[in-house]
Amino acid sequence: MSSIINSDYLVIGSGIAGLSFALKVADHGSVNIISKRVAGEANTSYAQGGIASVTTDTDSIQKHIDDTLIAGAGLCHHDAVESALSNAPERIRDLVEWGVNFTRTDNGSFDLAREGGHSEYRVLHAADMTGAEIERALLEKARQHRNINIYENHLAIDIITEHQVLGNLQSAFNICFGAYVLSEKDNVVVPFQASYTVIATGGASRVFLHSTNPEIATGDGVAMAYRAGVRIANMEFVQFHPTSLYNPGKRSFLISEALRGFGGLLINGDHERFMPKYDARAELAPRDIVARGIDAEMKKRREDCVFLDMRHLDSAEVTSRFPNIYQHCKDALQIDISKDLIPVVPAAHYFCGGIMTSLNGQTSMQNLYALGEAAHTGLHGANRLASNSLMEGLAFSHNAAMKVINKRPRNFGSVIIPDWDESGIVDEKEWVLTRHNLKEIQNIMWGYVGIVRSKKQLNRAKRRVHVIYQEIEDYYKKSKISGDLVELRNLAAIAFLIITSALRRNESRGLHHMTDYPDKSDKYLKDTII
Repeated sequence: MSSIINSDYLVIGSGIAGLSFALKVADHGSVNIISKRVAGEANTSYAQGGIASVTTDTDSIQKHIDDTLIAGAGLCHHDAVESALSNAPERIRDLVEWGVNFTRTDNGSFDLAREGGHSEYRVLHAADMTGAEIERALLEKARQHRNINIYENHLAIDIITEHQVLGNLQSAFNICFGAYVLSEKDNVVVPFQASYTVIATGGASRVFLHSTNPEIATGDGVAMAYRAGVRIANMEFVQFHPTSLYNPGKRSFLISEALRGFGGLLINGDHERFMPKYDARAELAPRDIVARGIDAEMKKRREDCVFLDMRHLDSAEVTSRFPNIYQHCKDALQIDISKDLIPVVPAAHYFCGGIMTSLNGQTSMQNLYALGEAAHTGLHGANRLASNSLMEGLAFSHNAAMKVINKRPRNFGSVIIPDWDESGIVDEKEWVLTRHNLKEIQNIMWGYVGIVRSKKQLNRAKRRVHVIYQEIEDYYKKSKISGDLVELRNLAAIAFLIITSALRRNESRGLHHMTDYPDKSDKYLKDTII
């Protein structure tokens, strides 16, 4: 029998959203943070470019709002955009107070970059490792707080609802009580009970064959919420980053949009600059447009990649501004980014959809909150403006913290959380076959549900994914739990959600581009809710 681990707040995920929430509430109660791998191995750590906020007199909140609305292609929730961006300067002050060291100019002001879709220089950065610096500072603060406990190598399996608990069910309808969590070191499942549970598990881009995300990005939080009947929205809007390093056989490496903001140009195999023919903003158009431009150029010319050209820029400035990218390209392909062309291709990068929330992170289930990339707040609409993601995690985590600090948890009396049923068999031969489903899902999603889609492709993907989904569920029900099996099950659910959502939107808008429905339609000026 496993002991229940209790706390006032349970945070599933250790990126910017989960850690900033934990730091805000820790003075008001006990916090348990579940980290799937070692704390710090989060999507946040891989964010290179920066975090967007107005910090100068030449810029304005309204300009930032307008840029976000334009990029979002008509689907942004205006209240979410205004809430996040009007408070962004204050959230930057939070980061500075927590010890984040942003790159500054000689006079001490923030060194600001400009990225695609932004009308002003407003992206704060820490060289080209902004996410890693933010993660370092927040994690250091969290480890020092007496009310915060971090459980590393713990994977949440499912949230606990009235379907699992025993006892006082009438007063416990549609309420989250915590989560069942797998300790991968001990290979046991432990119930974590809490007054408030926060899903901050990041995105799900590993559902595609090529992704800039680390291997942890398997959509665990969204899949758990979906299985519990929580509302999910806009899963068809998957952002493909236009430029990941083309290095076949190796894991994708992000070539930050900041390089284009710095003056980098996209050229094809004949060294022709091509983005101006796709959009007047050329390399600084929103990401959906640049990704489609690259995709179209590659298909038209039957080339495996395009190139980012930094050779016309000052060599010393390029290498000092992007030291991490410079070193990686040098090590991986013996490329000097200041002197050589950088081969790039689009790769799955970010989910604009997720668990539907209010402005304070509340989901459609009581006592369950969702933050960061796992959430759908309405900020991004149909396409995320560059460097708004880290700010989204900060802004809505603050809102959620302020909400729960002032809210008394309900007393559930005789509710009893049973132990996890660990019965099951381990069939190694069948597991080898089942595990092959991972690559099949990734290939299907990349081939049929990628940057450009069609009704025929989506229906083909739906049929194939449905069979795989059932195979995995059947195996899951009769097998002993493991981390790999949990992630595979979650990715199958994510694939289903993306395809189902995409089939409901017969138009092209933002990140969802349909060859048989090439235009926008006012009929679809609404969220796709499952």
